[in-house]
Amino acid sequence: MSEIADRLLEKRANIGTEMTALLAHAESENRDLDATELVSYGKMNEDLDSLRARADRLYADEKATAETEEAMRSLDARRVTGPVPDEEDSPLQKFLRGETRSFTAMPTKAELRDLTSLTAASGGATVPTGFYGQLYQHMIDNAALLNFATVINTTSGETLEFPVTTAHSSGSRTAENAAITESDPTFATRPLGAWQYGTLIQAPRQLVDDTGVPLEGYLAAQAGRAVGNALGVDLITGNGSSRPNGIMTDTTLGVTGATGASGVFTADHLIDLFYSVIGPYRNSSSAAWLMRDATLANVRKLKDSNNQYLWVAGLAGAPDTILNKPVATDPNVAAVANNALSIAFGDMSAYYVRLAGGIRFERSDEFAFNTDQVTFRCLVRGDGVLLDQTGAVKHFVGGPAS
Repeated sequence: MSEIADRLLEKRANIGTEMTALLAHAESENRDLDATELVSYGKMNEDLDSLRARADRLYADEKATAETEEAMRSLDARRVTGPVPDEEDSPLQKFLRGETRSFTAMPTKAELRDLTSLTAASGGATVPTGFYGQLYQHMIDNAALLNFATVINTTSGETLEFPVTTAHSSGSRTAENAAITESDPTFATRPLGAWQYGTLIQAPRQLVDDTGVPLEGYLAAQAGRAVGNALGVDLITGNGSSRPNGIMTDTTLGVTGATGASGVFTADHLIDLFYSVIGPYRNSSSAAWLMRDATLANVRKLKDSNNQYLWVAGLAGAPDTILNKPVATDPNVAAVANNALSIAFGDMSAYYVRLAGGIRFERSDEFAFNTDQVTFRCLVRGDGVLLDQTGAVKHFVGGPAS
């Protein structure tokens, strides 16, 4: 599958080359793209995103297949000779049949960056980790920030107080025998709570009872996307009032756009934003750009002073980059407009996401009894805050209206 994915990315790179040639042709004639060229350019933009998504799915499927094969090899290695005992159904299978009404799926250290040592709640440790992995993957698909943020998993949801750095210490030249000036870092505390996000999914009983239907995948996709979308909105723009502090809310100003330009940015603005973040954060392996798809479409047209495009398509599974840093797109980031925070750049690992208690599933055969449907409820609790607010992540804001 990786060979097919590689070919898709090669095709994607060729489309990127065609886009570059189209823009260069219009530039050579000192004009903007005409109506026909704009349509063609828009279609190529759509193809870029579609091919990337298809390639990423193939890479993910290949990884999942390899993990399954490794698990089967591990089982074969432990197999003993003699009569094979009847295999007991997994807790997930029992849950889907209605023999149990709920379970809590907890992550493993291989699936998330855990900053705590976890012991799953009663019954949770026996839930297949693959099902949790599917759920979490669909959450990531709809909350892109989880790919870059530092994720903390806790078994319970009590409020955690975290120190937030608002200013660093500074040093100064000191004369011989003179007193050294004191300079302490400035801290504040921010609570990381556990705001609840949930969804109800109803499935016909025929679907639930039909063992030939991959119900696990259906539930994982539907529930993961639903709670991922709900949580993802607040991780980007939440104001901290009965919801997380979104990363765009907590970022500091890097660059302001031109007055009367309707929030539009230039290549110089992005370069200035890149260098407004100090070296340790800018050069971090977790440094990345954050914007919505429509904004990225505009970035693809920008060149630096050396006539080189800022955006570079990733090959062989590598991410797309702007100034050699990966790009995360999220539809919840503001669109380009006057006074809008439309782009962020910096060390995204400085943003902490707390997930409490795993992902809980519960089942009801009575809730939709009159329509003979089985109702599944999915709940996840989480919070987020940017712990280093000294400039680890900065934003571009569109200039004011003229």
